[in-house]
Amino acid sequence: MTDQILPQVLEQILSGSKTADAVFSALLPALGEVLNCDRVFLYLRNPETQRGRVPYCWRRNSNYPDVSGAEWKKEPESLGEEDPLFAAALRTKPSIFVEDVETANPEVVNKDFEAKVFGHRALIHAHLCSDGLLWGVLQPCIFDRPRVWTDFDRQVIAAVTEKISPLAVAFVTASASKDQR
Repeated sequence: MTDQILPQVLEQILSGSKTADAVFSALLPALGEVLNCDRVFLYLRNPETQRGRVPYCWRRNSNYPDVSGAEWKKEPESLGEEDPLFAAALRTKPSIFVEDVETANPEVVNKDFEAKVFGHRALIHAHLCSDGLLWGVLQPCIFDRPRVWTDFDRQVIAAVTEKISPLAVAFVTASASKDQR
């Protein structure tokens, strides 16, 4: 993936040696603007303990739910069965672009689960993987209408996930070591 496809604002955020916190804090609002989304959140998880949290959530305005949380929580045992998107992420499959939750293939999207838990209509389920393990999910979404994800959107997500996956690992690893103190 070449850096030329990334808009300059994203390239600036992702270049250089910045902390994971600095990158994630700056990235979500910029990505939300570049992709013209209603909300972008980042779910980070420890694949060894199956504990995760949403430390970063950007919303275009306060009408959209804030799903962030400071506490690491155990993932429900049934999550992979209830949520085909998460099951695909656990298998480190490529990121999934859902144009309309209402009409998506039920093998890909559990419409009822998405409506109950997230309330969005269109989303990108971008998988942050390293060494065959899922470390996080970056999720830009739209609430009130379907969305056709363009080649540009797909290229941006591919480049961003490639660049931030190591940062997700570093964030989770650092958090795990802090939690053990």
